[in-house]
Amino acid sequence: MPPPIAYKETPDQHWMHLALDQAQLGAGLTSPNPTVGAVIVAQDKVIGRGYHHKAGEPHAEVEAIRDAQKSNPKLLRGSTIYVTLEPCCTSGRTPPCTEAIKTAGIKRVVFGAYDPNPKHHEQSRDIFLLAGIEVTAGVLEAECRAIIRPFTKWITTGIPYVIAKAGQSLDGRITRPAGESQWITNDAARAHGRRLRMRVDAILVGAETIRKDNPQLTLRDGSSGSGKMQPWRVVLTRSGDLPPHSHIFTDSFKDRTVIMRGKDLPEVLADLGKGGVLSVLIEGGGIILGQAFRERLVDEVYWYIAPRLCGGGRPSLAGSALPQSIRLDDVTVRPMGDNVMMHGFPIWPEEP
Repeated sequence: MPPPIAYKETPDQHWMHLALDQAQLGAGLTSPNPTVGAVIVAQDKVIGRGYHHKAGEPHAEVEAIRDAQKSNPKLLRGSTIYVTLEPCCTSGRTPPCTEAIKTAGIKRVVFGAYDPNPKHHEQSRDIFLLAGIEVTAGVLEAECRAIIRPFTKWITTGIPYVIAKAGQSLDGRITRPAGESQWITNDAARAHGRRLRMRVDAILVGAETIRKDNPQLTLRDGSSGSGKMQPWRVVLTRSGDLPPHSHIFTDSFKDRTVIMRGKDLPEVLADLGKGGVLSVLIEGGGIILGQAFRERLVDEVYWYIAPRLCGGGRPSLAGSALPQSIRLDDVTVRPMGDNVMMHGFPIWPEEP
């Protein structure tokens, strides 16, 4: 008889991976709530699945309970629920999930990350234990925390999570010589960069980007039918001199355009955070990107590099020099045709 198969993960990790798959279905759609997924397991099989679709609608736990009640009601009582985030215990737009779990007769709760919201943080364990429900916390915690990075930053600081994106030449330029096409990167790289808009609540650019490129800053490449609301299009300008015929002022999403005049980037981000914006994608230009890095405002980076030398034009990080170099952590490098995408998270050096 062959020896038993040695699995690389525990049963709890296996089921939590399925809950993470559920959570990804709601990525970019739940603001100002976190992205959460859940599965309910009984007799070594999934009897219910759910994820949080959007703010104001049932949370992942309730969706999974309802799914189990439809398909396997007899197995629900005594089952185990796997949730990527600690279940909430207060009433907001929806009732507390702790009560829904207790009412459903679930006997074990396994969650990945503790809720960073101070109203909920480490509150559910005592509630469940008093009800005779077993609790296991911290399963695939790193993965579960990763999917709520924007929510974590916003709920703890009031400032949106910032993703910086740029497409540049080998010599670090984001514009080509006069008379040439505006595009530096290839179609695949540009399409990948546009899909980042699905993840965020707002897209931020400088006035020069509007004047020179007249971008649309809309959801495209298969994203428009996802249920995702068009992100706010935020333009930073000193003069207020912007072409009135620009796409952002004339298309069907013109009401999703916001002009921030005479404000510095930190002030703009603070204002957006107060308005419930959890995440921002900075798409340019070089002056805004340079300021974002100089002031340590960037949380995540997507950089697209093309095999082209421009010899001039605007650098990807314009303005005064960075005080120190910035290294990226947890780096992913991905070829996109003859272009390369580099993704990572800044490690800020200690202040001198």
